[in-house]
Amino acid sequence: MKFNSIWSKVKFALGSCFALGLTSTPVWAASKVLQPSDFVGISFWLISMALVASTAFFFLERDRVSPKWKTSLTVSGLVTLVAAVHYFYMRDVWVETGSTPTVYRYIDWLITVPLLMIEFYLILSAIAKVPAGVFWRLMIGTLVMLVGGYLGEAGYMALWPAFIIGMVGWIYILYEIFAGEASKINATSAPASVQSAFSTMRWIVTIGWAIYPIGYFFGYLTGGNPADSAGLLNIIYNLADVLNKIAFGLIIWSVAVSESESKH
Repeated sequence: MKFNSIWSKVKFALGSCFALGLTSTPVWAASKVLQPSDFVGISFWLISMALVASTAFFFLERDRVSPKWKTSLTVSGLVTLVAAVHYFYMRDVWVETGSTPTVYRYIDWLITVPLLMIEFYLILSAIAKVPAGVFWRLMIGTLVMLVGGYLGEAGYMALWPAFIIGMVGWIYILYEIFAGEASKINATSAPASVQSAFSTMRWIVTIGWAIYPIGYFFGYLTGGNPADSAGLLNIIYNLADVLNKIAFGLIIWSVAVSESESKH
């Protein structure tokens, strides 16, 4: 019975990967192929495959953890799943046109970044009763950050005001996880393993998410032509996504396995 359960999980993961592979059909039947000198395009391909592998891993590892951690691992898998699908489209946009896939990038972030914020709420909910206000404050900060960034990158607002709006949203999130109610619940109610994971996660949000405004700055605020800065912008964003999606999920997985195995 256990073998059948594991095999069904394997088939589900393989089916998910196959479905993702179908989405890799070029968005506009691209006539261009990836060139050895296109390091931005190579980064899109590497990360899209890493996201597929991470998705399969997180879904399969749900069998190793206790029920209270399964939702957290599911959300981690959903983050990498959604990101992988969008990366298939983004890499085709880049290879075919050499332009920044801004719309696909922000659609991805609009789904995955709130899910990452939900992870803070979920790991605390697994060990304590957490007020709904924590969830909504994290969501509000996330939306302000994303809307500000998109308005600037898509040309709906001047670059500097949009940048400042996005930074305000990010700072609001940092306050909540370092000094707000979420931080206090973690400090007073969480076991050592959860506190360690929470601490690492919030440092990823601090250092890892700082990579995005750096990319925005070099892509748009240096006074150069954004088209000339597109390569650097996308490499920075792509590297940030590896840290902030895959590594973030691995932290959740680590504490979930540790907590679950300590109960046996």
